[in-house]
Amino acid sequence: MLPKRMNEFLRDLLPEDVWRTRRIEDNGLVFMEFTSQDVELLHRLGIEVDNLGPRLVVCMWNEREPQEIGGYLVVDNVAMGLPSMGGIRMLPDVTPAAIHNLARGMTLKNAAADLPYGGGKSGIVAPTNLSPADHTAVVRGFAHLIRRYIRLYNPGPDVGTNDQDMKTVAIENGLDAVVSKPVDMGGNRIDQLGAAAGGCVIALEQLHREAARLRVLPQFRNLDIPSWDKVTCIVQGFGAVGAHVARFFSEMKKQKGSAPQVIGISDATGYLYCEIGLDIDLLLALRDVNPLVTKPYFLAHPEGPNSAYPSLKFSSSRDDLLRESAFALIPAAPQANYLDVDESSHPSMTIEKMGRWSMIVEGANTYSPDPKRKAARRRMERKVYQERGTLIATDYLVNSGGVIFAAHERMIPTPTELRIPNEMLGNRAAVDKWLGDHAKELAALAEKRLIAGVKKRDEVIRKNMIELVDGLTADEDALPCLIAERISISRIVSRESNRVASEVMVDMATVQAECTVQDAARTLVEKNTDILSVVATDGHVVGIVTDWDITLAASRGKIGGVLVDEIMSRQIVSCGPNDSILDAVTKLEQRDISALPVLSPEGQVLGVVTSNLLATRTLYRLLLGEQQA
Repeated sequence: MLPKRMNEFLRDLLPEDVWRTRRIEDNGLVFMEFTSQDVELLHRLGIEVDNLGPRLVVCMWNEREPQEIGGYLVVDNVAMGLPSMGGIRMLPDVTPAAIHNLARGMTLKNAAADLPYGGGKSGIVAPTNLSPADHTAVVRGFAHLIRRYIRLYNPGPDVGTNDQDMKTVAIENGLDAVVSKPVDMGGNRIDQLGAAAGGCVIALEQLHREAARLRVLPQFRNLDIPSWDKVTCIVQGFGAVGAHVARFFSEMKKQKGSAPQVIGISDATGYLYCEIGLDIDLLLALRDVNPLVTKPYFLAHPEGPNSAYPSLKFSSSRDDLLRESAFALIPAAPQANYLDVDESSHPSMTIEKMGRWSMIVEGANTYSPDPKRKAARRRMERKVYQERGTLIATDYLVNSGGVIFAAHERMIPTPTELRIPNEMLGNRAAVDKWLGDHAKELAALAEKRLIAGVKKRDEVIRKNMIELVDGLTADEDALPCLIAERISISRIVSRESNRVASEVMVDMATVQAECTVQDAARTLVEKNTDILSVVATDGHVVGIVTDWDITLAASRGKIGGVLVDEIMSRQIVSCGPNDSILDAVTKLEQRDISALPVLSPEGQVLGVVTSNLLATRTLYRLLLGEQQA
């Protein structure tokens, strides 16, 4: 009965008239959509609108199935391109605000990774103890809900979902509607390959190379930089990211003879710490049996004078791992607030009790656009980075390996002959057979995408670490979080100069010139838009109608039976598909309009560019305002 809980949550927050008028019902599927213009309503949902977004927030549920599946979608910003990308989180306490925080992180992460896609995220409200069959049924039902937004959003896995769940979504919606699919679908299987963890390892390796440059800063003047094989790490969280980090270090040691030592890990039941290093192979073997490994590992290596691990420590207080010291901390637990000045915010550890670390490489998602949390982040960094001399590599600069791998499932398109036939969608048995018949070709496609993703991940994350150190050493008052934002924003601004309208346009609603004003008004409501193209019978655009045109006509008298041809504007301000984004933005600003139709050379409507693009003209002002806060 989860959507009833979700419905109660929404009804407590939204006015009754909004609850009634915003419901879009489609054969048992219910949607409530909000845009960046709904500032007050989004505030009620815990979301604050700023110059970056969000572009679209959707509350949705399915009233026709016994599971009554429900959840949220946030498309934050698509300045880098369509669609937005971000994972599906599946937890019982998912909220619109939490999904927005994650979507904003994806906006910055995708930009930092120099990917031509925007930032989005979705969440399913569901318990964590579902049976495998019920879990799959819930994911399948959610796929039906997000199908409406395929052009705007492509999902991948996140907490509570995995690559096999993405296969379920692909069976329902198509191969090109989802990323991080299994290899039998030509996918890059983010979880299985440890894509995000690999990015953290690359980031630490590059920062180790760059570390000597930090000594120009007063807090790093006496920085001790051990050789690579003497670097020690503690990993908070031994899940999909943390376990793969440890595995990569173990493999690096075997292949190259030199790698950092993992001397501490934690999971939900406690933490382990051993100064001479933990046995990674044993930890991974134990994890294959049970994801909670700290206590079983300790029982396999009891501490004592005759033990091979005389300094091994186990504690059931998992957060106390952050009291221990190492060269690097890698936060990889699903908790954004791992450090804080203020104990009342319930961080994993307060700064006064933390261990000594030279670097923090954030494997977990920690970013939030909430002004209060951003202010708390700056306070934390002033203490940890400026006063204690601990370099912090912000999450979206280093853990972007997953989205980089995923993006290559679109950047290297699926050939037409390898796309699941539409008539098979939703039929798992038929799709599995079809996949088996094309296994060789799909495996080759997966390998091609993987090679490209590995190359891109290495290049981008190393570049980000160099630019992070460049920015910090150039300004001793700068904070890592602000330099990280500059890196992401610079990618967006740089891309703007080379992008064209067809890359960011969305579908534009149309009506026939012979329809009535009332029909046009009905289309505006159904499509949740404020502008329509009026087209002739041959498809040519002959005019534009806005909600203001209809309101003006109504104020002057009756509109019953009046044709839209009588109230439309015949002076069409438009752009072509190859016009630059800056040209489109200039027209929007100079004409003081909110939308610009994109027309083909023959005069047919291809899409529309909206005023959301104006955000790209204010990004530097946004950053400046944050720095001064």
